[in-house]
Amino acid sequence: MKIFNYRLIIFILSIIFGVVFSMPSFMQTDTGKKIALGLDLQGGLHMLLGVQTNEAVTSKIKSIATSIKYFAEEEDLLIEELSINEDSVSFTVLDGDEIPKIEKMLEKIDGLNIAIDSLDVDVSLTEEEIVRTKDLSVSQAVETIRNRLDQFGLSEPTVIRQGETDIVVQLPGIKSQEEEKSARELISKPANLELMAVDEERADRVYIMSDAQAAEYGDIILEDTNNSNVLYLVKEIPILNGDQVIDAKVAFDQSNQPIINFTLNSAGSRIFGDFTAKSIGKRLAVVLDGKVYSAPSIRERIGGGSGQISGGFTIAEAGNVAIALRSGALPASVKLLEKRSVGPSLGADSIKASMLALILGFILVVIFMVVYYRRAGFVANIALVTNIFIIISVMAMFGATLTLPGMAGIVLTVGMAVDANVIITERIRELIKKGKSIPKAIEDGYSNAMRAILDANITTLLVAVILYAYGTGPIKGFAVTISIGILASMLTAILGTHGIYEALMPKISKDKNVKKWFGVS
Repeated sequence: MKIFNYRLIIFILSIIFGVVFSMPSFMQTDTGKKIALGLDLQGGLHMLLGVQTNEAVTSKIKSIATSIKYFAEEEDLLIEELSINEDSVSFTVLDGDEIPKIEKMLEKIDGLNIAIDSLDVDVSLTEEEIVRTKDLSVSQAVETIRNRLDQFGLSEPTVIRQGETDIVVQLPGIKSQEEEKSARELISKPANLELMAVDEERADRVYIMSDAQAAEYGDIILEDTNNSNVLYLVKEIPILNGDQVIDAKVAFDQSNQPIINFTLNSAGSRIFGDFTAKSIGKRLAVVLDGKVYSAPSIRERIGGGSGQISGGFTIAEAGNVAIALRSGALPASVKLLEKRSVGPSLGADSIKASMLALILGFILVVIFMVVYYRRAGFVANIALVTNIFIIISVMAMFGATLTLPGMAGIVLTVGMAVDANVIITERIRELIKKGKSIPKAIEDGYSNAMRAILDANITTLLVAVILYAYGTGPIKGFAVTISIGILASMLTAILGTHGIYEALMPKISKDKNVKKWFGVS
């Protein structure tokens, strides 16, 4: 019988794979993929955020108003008194023959209640659409925050929805006040970019007007970002908003001051070009989160769908704003409901306690297997060590985050991995006691144990899949380590140990002292 059988070769390759790809995690080298430690192991920041979903409904109404305004201008439809109320858009059509065109356009927008009284049109969202918009705003906020944190470079941030309006954010590795402040600003910044026309006709009266008086003309009053004493009177309905932004990068102007260059999509480029062509000599306010960063005069049609934001940024601020614009504006602002910091010392204590449990459990299992099963126990221990290396390697390759529940999963896997070897060895011992030859006892032992091992592992794996599908962050971490451990143990305990026995079969068959191999005469 050949020493190097296919089972042994696969097992040796598994050992090499496990050792090579787990070393960066064990040695914490600068190169190679490593397991990221979760918040409970390395410390960091835990926040509970509440999404102000009513703002998403208001934003949706404003977006509808922008669409109506652009459609009317593009089709040369005469409308006036276009205004936004709390939960609706109203306007008057000057020519009754153009009502069908307006209706056709509005019918293309889902979830609208359309009320037409003679020439007066009132548009509002249906109750179903309001519920859907609020729900979608939370889902979009989760994705937007996750994208921002990924681009910010934080290691394995956790962003998950909790309940109807709340979001849990966990940022491992945040240790200083400066890092915490920067991360919080990045998360909470709405990054709502709007390009708004300055009301040139009434701009000089902005300092003597109230908000109510401005609203009578369809205007709003905004402050300058650098000087709250400087005010701008702009049209309430924006020309463009951040939905049309597809890219944003930090650059520097002629004075070497940081600015942000942004690029619009094709629809935004067309709207921007048409507006600037009709508004030469007028000003266009660049508004970010309700404050005017600049209001340059339009000297010519601006094509190409690009623009810039300048306003006394620091390099760090410009970088954060660019990230926020690239990842998309938050559909609604978020409010910090709860914050707590986990210190790195607590994480170190958790790692120490977990490693102590893992090492003690491992040593006790190894000693028991060698004492009770002799050389068969030593073979099982080789499979057990390989199993741990494979778990660490696979988790590192997929960039998994190791948490306390994950550590618990590894400890549990140690027991589960040796369980298969116990079942197999006991079957072999039973057959030896019945007088079967060693080769026959080994082959039949693996065949008889296979059904019990598969049943136990498959049912546990199914439970782990369910835990991962429906569990939260810590439960998911536990499910991941258990799943990897089960698959690895089936490879090492069933295939690997069988290959070792096949390679040692000539030696085992010649040895008359069977007890030193399997602990039974």
